[in-house]
Amino acid sequence: MSGVRRSQPHTREARAAMKAVFFRQHGDPDELQYGEMPDPVPGPGEVLVDVHAASVNGADWRVVAGGYGPVKFFPYIPGRDFSGVVRALGPGVTDFKVGDAVFGVCDVGIEAAYAEQVVIKASILAHRPAGLTHVEAAAVALIGLTALCAVEDTLQVRAGETVLVQGGAGGVASFAIQAARHAGCRVASTTSTANVDYVKSLGTDQVIDYTREDFTQVLSGIDAVFDTVGGEVASRAYAVLKPGGRAAFIASGPKAPPTERTDVTGLRPAVGRDRAHLDRIAMLVSSGAVRVPEITPFPLADAARANAVSRGRHFRGKLVLVVR
Repeated sequence: MSGVRRSQPHTREARAAMKAVFFRQHGDPDELQYGEMPDPVPGPGEVLVDVHAASVNGADWRVVAGGYGPVKFFPYIPGRDFSGVVRALGPGVTDFKVGDAVFGVCDVGIEAAYAEQVVIKASILAHRPAGLTHVEAAAVALIGLTALCAVEDTLQVRAGETVLVQGGAGGVASFAIQAARHAGCRVASTTSTANVDYVKSLGTDQVIDYTREDFTQVLSGIDAVFDTVGGEVASRAYAVLKPGGRAAFIASGPKAPPTERTDVTGLRPAVGRDRAHLDRIAMLVSSGAVRVPEITPFPLADAARANAVSRGRHFRGKLVLVVR
């Protein structure tokens, strides 16, 4: 599942081991251990990065739990997105140099970012957004990629449309709200009472407190819905769409939830990996069009605790592991 190659103990070019977080069997987040793993070595077209910060995503604890199927080897290092500094270049890499500040998202089907070093294909790596710290850059990598693939690529929102973003206090949703606003859309969003002011601060035009109001009774005639919540909330999203409307879902499995309506479309965004989307994230954030979400930092050694918080889903913004 991971394409990371490990150096042998006698390799002189790299240290014998790096600090990393890994698990030896599937289970709860407390299966995550902090210890040493062999250093990764870049191959042709790859870059070795000294990781400074790694993002915590909902996918991480699901990987630990075996929610995507068993991993192919143990011990296994999770973690999908990161920010750091180029340490070494594999053969054929010419678009980066040692010392460059970079950020990225590991290739589809690969995790390895909960570590002091990570190897990644140069073609899916980008320079860190101007003005951001490593912690901030790690926080926006995968959430920005997911939000842009959903809002811009899949829903193809247009100026003047009304868009509903479900679960507005989350990392992906917070980026999506701002991206839709930047596109000229009117944006509504659902959240809990504690996060109403935070979601308003993102530029949301209408905030629905789901503990007090049913969004299907408040909204109608929506052009597009982006759901980040899943479950029955996602299934009810179709009810607020106007005829010809479309909805995108990222928390409902590999397919959009079914609907009896024949006049609307349910979509599952394909979140690939490429430098173009990362450069787009950097532009939006560096220009001020999208601001970094609220961040809760944890030391790398506390990855188990961070994943327990992530699984509970009662937080806002992003959880980020500080590596160095």
